[in-house]
Amino acid sequence: MINKRLLIKNLLAHNDESSFYDKKRQIDLGSKEGKAKFLKHICALSNSNPANNSYIVVGVEDEANEIRGVDFFDDSKIQNLVNAYLTNPPLISYENIMFPHLPDDKVVGLVTIRPTGEITSLRKNIWKYWGGSIFLRDGSISMPKDFDIEIKDVNSEIVQAIENKAMNNIELTLDGVIDFINHRHNDLESHYKVFKELFVVCWAGNSKHVKGETYYSRVDIELINEQVRLFYSALDEVSISFSEEEFKIVEYVHLGLNNNYRYYPLEERKLTFKENGFYSEESTLIFDPPQFNKRTLHHIYNSNNSLVEKLKKNIPLSPREEKDLLQLPATYLICYLNDFEDAKEKLFNAKPFLKQIGGKVYQSYKESQRILRKVKYN
Repeated sequence: MINKRLLIKNLLAHNDESSFYDKKRQIDLGSKEGKAKFLKHICALSNSNPANNSYIVVGVEDEANEIRGVDFFDDSKIQNLVNAYLTNPPLISYENIMFPHLPDDKVVGLVTIRPTGEITSLRKNIWKYWGGSIFLRDGSISMPKDFDIEIKDVNSEIVQAIENKAMNNIELTLDGVIDFINHRHNDLESHYKVFKELFVVCWAGNSKHVKGETYYSRVDIELINEQVRLFYSALDEVSISFSEEEFKIVEYVHLGLNNNYRYYPLEERKLTFKENGFYSEESTLIFDPPQFNKRTLHHIYNSNNSLVEKLKKNIPLSPREEKDLLQLPATYLICYLNDFEDAKEKLFNAKPFLKQIGGKVYQSYKESQRILRKVKYN
């Protein structure tokens, strides 16, 4: 079993970016340009490594190799994006890896690319890249190739050696459990569970009991063996259940209007642990978007647009408008879920102004975008 934090350290220490790994300060899957560049790198790394895994490390400054971290990213449908745009798409996963020196809300993203052994190409046009384009790694650069190529295995031994150096052991597991419970979350209710005598899952949060059910807020859930953060949210709530071989997380989102709020189930994630030392993960969207009166939503939608215009023009807000601003990301989300198609774009365009304000407003923006991302691919 690979300790993903050790793997990232070994990749960064090996040498600069190469034909089997890339590093990024961040990736942007919210725009056509960002998606196109991400798909280009996936395509190039897959073609350059037909017989071994390749990796993209997200949250690292390129020149200094400094680990800065990125926001937690839990889009389990990222494979759908790759399948939609690439021919012979590789299997990919995006995992959130803990590093002790980073703030609680930051992780390092690890994209793992498992090739099919066949040539991968763009299936259709996206941004400035044409459908049918083929990319390969030329050193640290993903380059287009406009002719027939022969894919060669040149990195298997190097990658195998790096992965072997990152294998987990009992000391790393015990240290991870102790650090999680006694240091990072000593102010929260914390638990751990061992599955199949091998896998250790830890979770922490503020608990509350409603009608015989336990719900957690300020939730952090990690698979300690691999140093993978399974779930993190400062706002939403989850319920947790488990058996001897399964660990299940149901995420709820808090939505409503005019002081009429309730929790709606959003997504169910289930980890199934097996006797052979492997586990599988399955995510199912179970969201039934709340529906509200269209006249009320038109009023809120127009008010949100007016607030954003004032932010653009740097016009001071009244106390009532500042209160409405706290709800702006969530109400734009509700408008979009109620067929206001432009609301998603309006929210995205408001990002630089909400980011400048920061605090709870920007946190609400990131949570709303996270929900939109989940809903989109379903």
